[in-house]
Amino acid sequence: MKSGSKYYPLYEKILRNGKDEIVLTISEIENILGSSLPPSSEDKPWWSNRENALQSGAWLEAGYKVSDFDSKTKEVTFSKIKAKASYKIRKDESGTVLWNEELIKGLREHMGLTQAQFAEELGVRQQTVSEWEQGIYTPTRASAKHLMLVAEKAEFYKTK
Repeated sequence: MKSGSKYYPLYEKILRNGKDEIVLTISEIENILGSSLPPSSEDKPWWSNRENALQSGAWLEAGYKVSDFDSKTKEVTFSKIKAKASYKIRKDESGTVLWNEELIKGLREHMGLTQAQFAEELGVRQQTVSEWEQGIYTPTRASAKHLMLVAEKAEFYKTK
């Protein structure tokens, strides 16, 4: 999230809160931003976790997702994105992890990154990460080894 973005102050607020969950009203968010949100923000779809929406970048890049929006109280609940506790990690005969869509997305979420940020970390296109996460393609052998190194560094799983 770039510091000049309209939603950067919200990104900072969410990033620095240090809690697993933060609840803010639309009014509080507008105070944080120093400007009004569009009228569509009073409807649940505006608070979706779409990666390509400008506003959702504020919470997704901070490692959170909108887990609830109450249209009556105008409260938004942001919850820290957590990787699933356990993944079935399979390896081939050479010991290389066989990456599937769940494992790749789990690693990305564990690192608190958007697809674009994860792609940059790996040196691939965002579209490549998207296709991996949808199961359209699997990583090449070289990419799989790189994913293993990134996963180890991020302590996604422990090596034996």
